[in-house]
Amino acid sequence: MSDTFSPVLVVPYKKFHLKLHIKYMVSNRCKMAVKEDLKKLGLHFIIVDLGEVEIMENISAEQRNQIKIALLKSGFELMDDKRAVLIEKIKNAIIEMIHYSDEVIKINFSNYLSEKLSHDYTYMSNLFSEVQGTTIEQFIIAHKIERVKELIIYGELNITEIAWKMNYSSVAHLSNQFKKVTGLSPSHFKQLKEKKRNPLEEI
Repeated sequence: MSDTFSPVLVVPYKKFHLKLHIKYMVSNRCKMAVKEDLKKLGLHFIIVDLGEVEIMENISAEQRNQIKIALLKSGFELMDDKRAVLIEKIKNAIIEMIHYSDEVIKINFSNYLSEKLSHDYTYMSNLFSEVQGTTIEQFIIAHKIERVKELIIYGELNITEIAWKMNYSSVAHLSNQFKKVTGLSPSHFKQLKEKKRNPLEEI
């Protein structure tokens, strides 16, 4: 009889984490609202990010429905469809880079999105256009202009500094794109008493 024995494989205990994908979650204010909804339902979150929440519990169909109803009341939507989830991830990656990053805006969004979301850019681009009725490029431009408006309103940077921060090749390039989207030049927009900005979820 052999003295050798088979070692017992010990599997470390891993807590259950569940990811939920949520539509219209585009700002820090949205994150706070979702956190409140989850707390009211007695759920414990690990991560609350733009468009994505990770909770500690495994939930029943009834609990999922309760979450869905609570989020709807707060103006959000719980998503199940994989294509819808990917589109929301694309939107949130763009919003995060343009509105919430301190880095200079990246030149090549196609590479950035492919790396971040682990999908082929052509596939994402075609899906986005098909479902949204607009291109990823147009979505990026709309958000860049909204961010430019915000920076003009803050008044901390001049137009040359804004053009550099938002990765425009020149002030002229920024001005042309700004006028195309808003109908105004940046300097004209700055002079307006009522400076209109659009809510991020409506862009």
